[in-house]
Amino acid sequence: MNPSEIAKIAQIASALEVSGYPKPGNVHRTRDFDDMEFEDFIISGIVIGDTIREACSDVDIENPKLGKYILQAVAETDRWIKNNTNLGIVMMTTPIAVAAAISDSFNDIRENVKLLMANTSVDDACDLYDAINIADAGGMGDQDEYDVASDNAKQELRDNNQTMFDVLKISAPWDILAREMTSDMPAVFEIGYPIYHELKQVKSQSDACVLTFLTILSQVPDTLISRKYGSDEALKISMMTRDLLNIKDAPDFKDRLKEFDDYLFENKYNPGTTADLTAASIFVSYLKSNF
Repeated sequence: MNPSEIAKIAQIASALEVSGYPKPGNVHRTRDFDDMEFEDFIISGIVIGDTIREACSDVDIENPKLGKYILQAVAETDRWIKNNTNLGIVMMTTPIAVAAAISDSFNDIRENVKLLMANTSVDDACDLYDAINIADAGGMGDQDEYDVASDNAKQELRDNNQTMFDVLKISAPWDILAREMTSDMPAVFEIGYPIYHELKQVKSQSDACVLTFLTILSQVPDTLISRKYGSDEALKISMMTRDLLNIKDAPDFKDRLKEFDDYLFENKYNPGTTADLTAASIFVSYLKSNF
């Protein structure tokens, strides 16, 4: 697929994800947070376009430089928005985008994500650490091994020849994005993308986004919540989401959805990882539609 087309689809997916409302517990078009607004996410989705286009041009499969482009996109976002609005989206979108660029058909993309991730380098790992620090994001920095916040982190990566795949594999037990990137992206390709692709044929863009978000959250406890409040709380939110989905066809579903959004917001439960998976799922769906 043409790099410019892939970049446009990445921008569209970012805009559609944040526009879904009320997407419980997250910023959306009718809900801002104290430190970030709906418009911040729209801007973030726009400014990654050039980097995605570059990443998809003249791809070296043996050295795709995924870390370089993740860092470049996050650094560009930081020029415009002083919050971590899209690190997770960029981490998920970049390998999918590059995989699409080297694929002969849509059905090749998932296997090519696996190939590209396996070919990441130590430089990619170092660039990813820089991106995380620019975004001031947690995740891989919560553990002793290769602590992203350590002054010696990148030297340790080089001394031990740790690639980006290697360090994400270490993080996979407690970070769903790391797990996705090192295990063929099951939440995106087996849960999120199929449901979104089906729903967008019969629902509004907003409703398709929200229902996809809820479906993912109901099956995959959010690791941003679990890191803040523990795995039991994350599981509780997933179970509440499952209960909500069970009444999605009820007349009062919209009211119950708004109540759930208010509950998560008021209690500072922010399923931000689920939002990243939703954006990636929308991205994959639009790649399929335009391949």
